Amino acid sequence: MRIFIAGATGAIGRRLVPLLRAGGHQVTALTRESRGTVSGGVTAVVGDVYDVGRLREVVAEARPDVVMHQLTDLASRDFAANSRIRREGTRNLVDAALAAGVRRVVSQSIAWAYEPGATPAAESTPLDLHATDATRRATVEAVAALEAITAEAPEWVVLRYGMLYGPDTWYTKGGLMADLATTGNLPTGPDITSFLHIADAATAAAAALAWPTGPVNIVDDTPAPASTWAPAFAESVGVSPDVLADHRARDGRRELDPSAARTPWARGASNAHARSLGWTPIHPTWRTGFIS
Repeated sequence: MRIFIAGATGAIGRRLVPLLRAGGHQVTALTRESRGTVSGGVTAVVGDVYDVGRLREVVAEARPDVVMHQLTDLASRDFAANSRIRREGTRNLVDAALAAGVRRVVSQSIAWAYEPGATPAAESTPLDLHATDATRRATVEAVAALEAITAEAPEWVVLRYGMLYGPDTWYTKGGLMADLATTGNLPTGPDITSFLHIADAATAAAAALAWPTGPVNIVDDTPAPASTWAPAFAESVGVSPDVLADHRARDGRRELDPSAARTPWARGASNAHARSLGWTPIHPTWRTGFIS
């Protein structure tokens, strides 16, 4: 297949492109720089997802069978910029795909935008569009916009990724969460997270080329509260869990208190549907993935 990928130089994209090439696909990668940004055997085209005219031009020239959306804007931890990517960037990319006659779009989303509940969320669980916290609601609304726009394609898959960890993510040695662990500020409360190794995000995206239309949770097998995973993560980046315990004893914040009530929407997600489609994570649990 001919595949056009936006986000080919990101943490997932850099791992996805070789998988696509190994599968015999012809890959065109959108990049802001003219050289040195994508792997061999890939056609790099210079453009910007916010430059509508140029975007339509390069997508049309690539004549793709599939457009893949792996764009984020998190390097500066600017969540407003990331919401803009989800809304405006997705709009522009899908419009360009539809104008070029593309039938299938595969987009990146998240697995922690679901409404509150007591068990890990399935794909049928509604999104948390009525969240009372303004920041939370803004995130979920942007996610909902991304997914609705993607669904305008004749065929589409939305990959609801868990919390990414591993090289080039926040959850790795030298990353944001490792820095928080070093200072004792890593959350150790009751809120539940579903993790996903960065390599598994890439394998799922490659597999999604042949999946039926719909959203799919891409998470590992073991959603867990921070009180369980945080000490293991700290150890994996060379920080003693005692640092977390000592800081918790001096700080009364809820997110550091394992005995506090869980935030209702922090429930984790189920990967049963992804497994039914034949996807199997290389790293089925963060317990071994953190130290791999």
